[in-house]
Amino acid sequence: MLYVAGLTLCSLLGGAFLATAGIGLPVAVVHLAFAVGVVPLIFAAMSHFVPVLTRTGDPVRWIARLPWLAQAAGLLAVLAMQGLVPYWLLYGAATVDLVLAAVLLNWMAARARASLGSPHPGWRWYGAALGCLMLALLAILLTAIWPAYWYPLRLFHLHLNTIGLVGLAALGTLPVLMPTVLGKPDPEGAGWLHRRLWLVAGGALVVATGAAVVWPFAAPGAALVLVAGLSLVGQWVRRFGIRPLLVDGVSASLLAAVVGLLLTLAAGVAHGAGLLPARPSLLAWGAGFLLPLVSGTLSQLLPVWRWPGPVTPARREMRDKLAANGGFRALLFLLAAVALLADFQRLAFAALLAALLLFAINLLQAVRVRRSTR
Repeated sequence: MLYVAGLTLCSLLGGAFLATAGIGLPVAVVHLAFAVGVVPLIFAAMSHFVPVLTRTGDPVRWIARLPWLAQAAGLLAVLAMQGLVPYWLLYGAATVDLVLAAVLLNWMAARARASLGSPHPGWRWYGAALGCLMLALLAILLTAIWPAYWYPLRLFHLHLNTIGLVGLAALGTLPVLMPTVLGKPDPEGAGWLHRRLWLVAGGALVVATGAAVVWPFAAPGAALVLVAGLSLVGQWVRRFGIRPLLVDGVSASLLAAVVGLLLTLAAGVAHGAGLLPARPSLLAWGAGFLLPLVSGTLSQLLPVWRWPGPVTPARREMRDKLAANGGFRALLFLLAAVALLADFQRLAFAALLAALLLFAINLLQAVRVRRSTR
């Protein structure tokens, strides 16, 4: 887990640096962050949470290796996009990821069947997220057969990854993760997950199909996901209060991620209407949603992955160091997203760089914590 998280952070920081410096092909740089960083991290998070949601034992060793294989496949895809290896290897990498997603989905379904009692509904969100990933990868494979449809298939692939895979995985995790972060139960969390799954999954499919075929069809899908995100924020505010959400660095980052998702959904509709270019919308999605989501999630999970088992002083100290300045980081990420959408690129990159440097400093301080502090 720590190995996967480390490579994820390196790929995200490397992607941000290359994008800022204008080095590398944009599609390769984006996939450095996504295919090498985000997808393996999602696989790792799923293998961590599914045993909890299904009340089964720890995953077997070969499941824990799936994120490593996904990172290798993602790196191969990046090299092919950049032209450093033959381009046909991209389709091989997509096939490997498709098989890995199918294996992980089959394992999750088996764990759900073996659950003691009814499994938590959160696991179904992970299944839907993997389904979106598999459809997105299938779209890339179809471009080799129908090159004339490359552009719509690419749009289908892009939106199923950003809203389908990442959106479903995030919104399926946050109702479970946020109560853990704040140390307060949320009895309504499971009910929210049960009611909203098909709203978000259907919305993601509608957005992806509409983006590929005709953009007005995508707007209702974005509205469905928007309604789900707003209802989750409203539930958190009612349950926990706004002050605890903002004071804790981890919860502030997770809250900012949901706000960033809502912002970029609106920006996506504006792009479809021809009011906004595509590139700022995608970059704003990364800055306003993805980065606070990853930094907040890792701030909570890295100490657990480093020291599994009962809570110790060392784990608490590591978590506190990762959460330090989390609220300020979240504000900078959102500022960067808004600045990107407003075409203030210098302000956006300055805010983004400051937020990433803060997280890097917090991370360096956290990894220096030793078990001897117990």
